[in-house]
Amino acid sequence: MNAPRAVPEVSVVIPVYNEEQALPLLFARLYAALDALGRPYEVVFVDDGSRDASLAQLRRQFERRPEVTRVVVLARNAGQHMAILAAFAHTRGSYVITLDADLQNPPEEIGKLVAAMDRGADYVGTIRVRRRDVLWRKAASRLMNRLRERTTSIRISDQGCMLRGYHRSVVDALNRCTEASTYVPALAYTFARHPVEIEVAHAERTVGVSKYSLLRLIRLNFDLMTGFSVAPLQFFSMSGIVIALLSLAFVVYLAVRRLIVGPEAEGVFTLFGIAFFLIGVALIGLGIVGEYVGRIYEQVRQRPRYTVAAVLGEESGAASEPSRPQPERETLE
Repeated sequence: MNAPRAVPEVSVVIPVYNEEQALPLLFARLYAALDALGRPYEVVFVDDGSRDASLAQLRRQFERRPEVTRVVVLARNAGQHMAILAAFAHTRGSYVITLDADLQNPPEEIGKLVAAMDRGADYVGTIRVRRRDVLWRKAASRLMNRLRERTTSIRISDQGCMLRGYHRSVVDALNRCTEASTYVPALAYTFARHPVEIEVAHAERTVGVSKYSLLRLIRLNFDLMTGFSVAPLQFFSMSGIVIALLSLAFVVYLAVRRLIVGPEAEGVFTLFGIAFFLIGVALIGLGIVGEYVGRIYEQVRQRPRYTVAAVLGEESGAASEPSRPQPERETLE
């Protein structure tokens, strides 16, 4: 029987989805950066249903560094944030750092987050300095940031950066949540007592392609708005009241004009324009309501948010998916 592992002080969580090209360089830089910290650590990789050779590389890395490496294998793709939550259930460190596998956030920056938590922060957000993304992604990110800040109480300057730090108390609170769909940094922000933001370096993606298309970014922001605020519903409620009052005033105006001027054929196209505008507003409002109803539907089904197929490096008694039924899983040593 293997001897119990030392409890790590720092846990690094890395979701992996089709990153076989980036993983060798990630391994070389990540473990060197963590060794330089001079603290006990562990790395928890989550294979999120990769279809390439990512899982095979993770297995080999586990065999090379089994004392500090865990690999959580999901049965199918669950999405980046569900993969992170799956890893959180298997972390032990007092400080938990999330990091993307594509090396756009350099592993060497982890020390900055650890230092910020040493100073008392329980949530460390990051802001990418000289962001190395294409123009449309930067513009979309700025637009979505402003929209989120106006509709929620979440204050995250750079929501697209997944290099973040969480104290164990925040991670434990996240592990108790059972939301079917969520954005991890925003949910963690609601539990933090001393959140801070720091600047970190950002690099261009040298291998592979981004997993976030424009459509996925839009979907992410729908999750943010509907998961953390009812402001969209309140906005359309107020808009409906204003439009109803304006429509009533317009009807009164047309009735008075008919009494004074008599029947008129003019204005038919204006009325069509107004009708189409109101129909469009109604459809948008219906779509917003549908987003909330969809979230309720996902929640009441009580299906597992993710399914863990295997865990490499897990000791007995490790946590499983909280408050959700999980099928039995294989534990590999």
